[in-house]
Amino acid sequence: MTIEQKEPLLSDLKQKRCNISLDDTIEECIGDFGWSQFVQVILVSLAWVFDAQQSFISVVTDALPTWHCTSSCQINKNICELSKDKWRWDLPTCTSIVSDWSLECSGSVITGLPASSFFIGCLVGGFLLCTLADSSFGRKNMLVFSCLIISITGCITALSTNIWMYSALRFLSGFGRATIGTCSLVLSTELVGRKWRGQVGIIGFLCFTFGFISLPGIAYLNKGNSWRFMYLWTCVPAVLYTILVHFFVHDSPRWLYLRGHKEEFVKTLKSIANPATQSKLTSRFFEKLFTGLQSNKSMSMSQDLDLYSAIKLLIEKGWALRRLLTVMLIGFGVGMVYYGMPLGAGGLGFNIYLSITLNALSELPSSLIAFFFIGKMYRKGSLLGFSLLSGICSMGCTLVEGNERLKWFRMGLEMMSFFSACTAFNILLIYTLELFPTCVRNCAVSMVRQSLVVGGILCPLLVALGRNNNFFSYGIFGVCCATFSLFTVWLPETKGRLLCDTMDEEERVMERAPFVDFI
Repeated sequence: MTIEQKEPLLSDLKQKRCNISLDDTIEECIGDFGWSQFVQVILVSLAWVFDAQQSFISVVTDALPTWHCTSSCQINKNICELSKDKWRWDLPTCTSIVSDWSLECSGSVITGLPASSFFIGCLVGGFLLCTLADSSFGRKNMLVFSCLIISITGCITALSTNIWMYSALRFLSGFGRATIGTCSLVLSTELVGRKWRGQVGIIGFLCFTFGFISLPGIAYLNKGNSWRFMYLWTCVPAVLYTILVHFFVHDSPRWLYLRGHKEEFVKTLKSIANPATQSKLTSRFFEKLFTGLQSNKSMSMSQDLDLYSAIKLLIEKGWALRRLLTVMLIGFGVGMVYYGMPLGAGGLGFNIYLSITLNALSELPSSLIAFFFIGKMYRKGSLLGFSLLSGICSMGCTLVEGNERLKWFRMGLEMMSFFSACTAFNILLIYTLELFPTCVRNCAVSMVRQSLVVGGILCPLLVALGRNNNFFSYGIFGVCCATFSLFTVWLPETKGRLLCDTMDEEERVMERAPFVDFI
């Protein structure tokens, strides 16, 4: 072979080394799903259980209890129009904050204040804490910090003496809860290869469903006892979980490398890789890896991220800002139905425990469908279809209002709307983490979750208004969900594509497919 023939081969070898990708390395090291990864994913995903319990616990603790007449009165009459000696609560007054603090005749603003305070706390916490997991704290530490806040605050909430103290503590709980789901989702999906990314993300949603389903069971066991025990039974286990995560969970290898923690990066890859792969993870392997990655300018630039770099990048890059605003609008519409339906379930004329259980059970098939089919689902079409269906069914609930013969049909529409919103919610979060690179991924997913929470903030007030006219609850939920879902057409399809780590990598992908944003 002549010298002229050798030079191109040497040039190709140098080019290949310079173009080494962190994503390719992650795939090579942990692309095959092993038991160590499975344990890590399960531990991280369990955080969703406590996320769900604190999100919907007010459905039980803040509910208007059932009552009965003690003398001649009309049971369907407004309770506030009756004198105190003519009626009595069916259960002890301590079972709900409404009966405990005599809030049955308070306005919708007062009765909806604790739930709204929780979601306002989620919103504030999401915006203030969303950049920490991408910058200095990391995914794992942020998850531990958030779980610690909700667990301790929840235990203190059980000591509340009035509605104002209770609402303030619910705000603090929401503040801490804001980043739990985001950190859990991003961390678990960054611990596996792209083949398992969708399924691993859905495991977290299944845990969220389990947390939601556990609430009516805990409430039934707590029937007749103080609402304060509900907080203790859900928050004390969260304290133990926080300790478990701190000692046994690894941080994201992607984040560790981008932040320059090379020793921890190597240790993490070795600990979660399959036994068959571990044999090739030698010092020489990582030496070649670091040499190749350091020659890639786009990778080395990302190590200097500060606290607010993620937000700056999302705002400065026009394509990133457009994507973020679009998914946030969709999230707001989905959030209206997702949080509003369970809160309004008590107004359907069914037993409160039955209503909550049916809503929780309708979320289970949603998570299972997403788990088994997320690898085959096109993100855009699925998100658009389920969001539209949810909005249409929600609006349908208002059309059969007041017809006793169609009560079960109405419940079916409500469950279908909630099921579709749950599925859209699952797809939206997976879709969002695929739309943004590692350096801003946690921040972007957190912002989308905050848009869901904005819908949740309005829901308690709308549910209170909708007790007399369901258009102010189910009607508005459906209109918002269906309308904002149409913005999906402006997003690119991400099914099966690799995860980029820097903004430069994402832009190169866009250059190879210049019209992808309009497909």
